[in-house]
Amino acid sequence: MDTNFLSGESSNAGFDDIEDFVWADDSTTNMPWDQFSQVFDLMQKGNRAFRENRYDEAIGCFNKAIVKKPNDPVILQNRSAAYSRISRLLKNRPASAPAVNGLDPTTHAEFALKDAEKLMSFRNDSAKPYFLKANALMLLERYEDARETLLAGLQVDPSSNPLRGLYQNLEALSVSVIKRPKHGKPQRFDEYDCTVCLKLLYEPITTPCGHSFCRSCLFQSMDHGNKCPMCRTVLFISPKTSSISVTLKNIIQKNFPEEYAERKSENDSLTNLGVDLVPLFLMDVVLPCQKMALNIFEPRYRLMVRRIMEGNRRMGMVGSESGTMADFACEVEITECEPLPDGRFYLEVEGRRRFRIIRSWEQDGYRVAEVEWIQDIYPVGGTREREDLQDMARGASELALSWIRRAKEAARTDRRSRRMELLQAEGMPSSQDPERFSFWLVNLLNLRPPEKLELLRLRDTAEVIEPFQCIGRF
Repeated sequence: MDTNFLSGESSNAGFDDIEDFVWADDSTTNMPWDQFSQVFDLMQKGNRAFRENRYDEAIGCFNKAIVKKPNDPVILQNRSAAYSRISRLLKNRPASAPAVNGLDPTTHAEFALKDAEKLMSFRNDSAKPYFLKANALMLLERYEDARETLLAGLQVDPSSNPLRGLYQNLEALSVSVIKRPKHGKPQRFDEYDCTVCLKLLYEPITTPCGHSFCRSCLFQSMDHGNKCPMCRTVLFISPKTSSISVTLKNIIQKNFPEEYAERKSENDSLTNLGVDLVPLFLMDVVLPCQKMALNIFEPRYRLMVRRIMEGNRRMGMVGSESGTMADFACEVEITECEPLPDGRFYLEVEGRRRFRIIRSWEQDGYRVAEVEWIQDIYPVGGTREREDLQDMARGASELALSWIRRAKEAARTDRRSRRMELLQAEGMPSSQDPERFSFWLVNLLNLRPPEKLELLRLRDTAEVIEPFQCIGRF
């Protein structure tokens, strides 16, 4: 996309430039003379750096000045202009240019927008704040918002040439985004295809080097190296900080609705597998109520986690038995997910439901399984057996609470005690739910994987709780 439309060099030069910071005497500054002198010097340096195209240095000076003189309109508008200049330069960088670490055009445009909006809050009777806000919105490809801002500004100052010029640039940009034939459907160009999957772009992201890909395709490629799939420019982006190109998405969705709907259905089938289908993480045996931390670094599982986080945040964790994948496993829910700068994920998960694997297959490198959900078989309500089970659960609950109290006392007197590592007292299930409570109990013990696997197969709650009737197990 051609961002030269955003510069408006011919008609908008006055508003796209910075404003001189005027010297004033003590009676008009409302601040000590020495402090105002420091602000004045910083603004002189910042403005000089801006006019010499040293925008980072200019922003540094403006940042120091705003600390000493908060909400000053001249400082805010000059810093907004500097952020916009950097954003535009980064957008216009050729694909062959070397990568620039730490600089992102979207982030700088967002900073420019923030300053412009703050400026408008106390100077909305002038055209320049509207110009700065609209310019930042155009850099963010929020064209409808930019149009509304410009129209509002033209109501304030109908004769403003910079606002009129930017509005004309916006209209020209809107027309140039897509070429329509005179009759029939819009012509489909290769520029609307993802060069990774060779299909219509879905949730497109445009990289700093100017290439567009499906969001999922880009980050699946980056799982194997942080380079652009097209030009091999090093990319410093992540799923957490990268936003979809809203304008490009709207253009594609509006002009190719049927094909885009097919792409959406295809993506949804990967993120929402269905009631009895579970993506599998092959690592260890996990029990319901068990909590653990995971470091996801393999490319196949990084892809799987991204899809899970777009869906129900759940996956199956399965261990091995006699060298093959076990037939029973546990569904875990991702309670915390932290994407790391290098593409890895730090996860915190908690066991939820048990299941038996009916069949499994490979999908994009990881396994997916059709499962049967497993629950304990309780005695019929009102029978002697059901009452005995409830009594057994209540007795084990009292023993567990007693053990926890003793463990806390031991930890206070002996700092080397490792008992606190076993404490999972937060959220202890009620004994009125014997199955869940029984698995909470067994998580207090340091069981080996084969022992955990046997517990996953059990469907009699009493067999799990019974050992805890002897307090010696604690």
